[in-house]
Amino acid sequence: MTSRMQELADEIVRLHAELDREIEGRRKELGWHVKQKFIEFERGITIEHRRLRKSIPRFLAQSPVATYLSVPVIYSLIVPMVLLDLWAGAYQAICFRVYRIPRVKRADYITFDRRHLAYLNWIEAFNCLYCGYANGVIGYVREIGSRTEQYWCPIKSALRVPDPHRRYYEFLEYGDADGYRARLEKFREQLRSEPQL
Repeated sequence: MTSRMQELADEIVRLHAELDREIEGRRKELGWHVKQKFIEFERGITIEHRRLRKSIPRFLAQSPVATYLSVPVIYSLIVPMVLLDLWAGAYQAICFRVYRIPRVKRADYITFDRRHLAYLNWIEAFNCLYCGYANGVIGYVREIGSRTEQYWCPIKSALRVPDPHRRYYEFLEYGDADGYRARLEKFREQLRSEPQL
């Protein structure tokens, strides 16, 4: 990695930290915070949220017909998601142990906290559970994939990769044969030394 590329990677990390601070400020404006993985709202906020909840009859009446037609297709994705979730867990339980790669903690990616929002009716809350699960599984599998890639093939692609995983920027440049042979074991040791969460 060139010094300019390192500067840009460091800037990305700095911007992520700045974005986190902005998000925290917005949380305060909305009257909530996280305390030991529990969400706490300021007094009176939950009452206002309940007032804004749509009743089920009103929610259903305002839903377009296309919504009713697409629901079975949307929810059919649960089958491959569950299979992917189970298979990824088995994959890392077996393969990561063999190669001494720290396993990905599934609970860090799959969260179900939106169901506690009082302004959601039970249909909306269920939809949030579904989306949280599906996107959480994808994030979980992506992290498993990024660790696998770091172990076996820490090489950047020749073509632009939109939204690469967080490890990607540290990978070797495409075509750097000497670097690959010289540094592959270093990438593996770096991965093995990461804390098991």
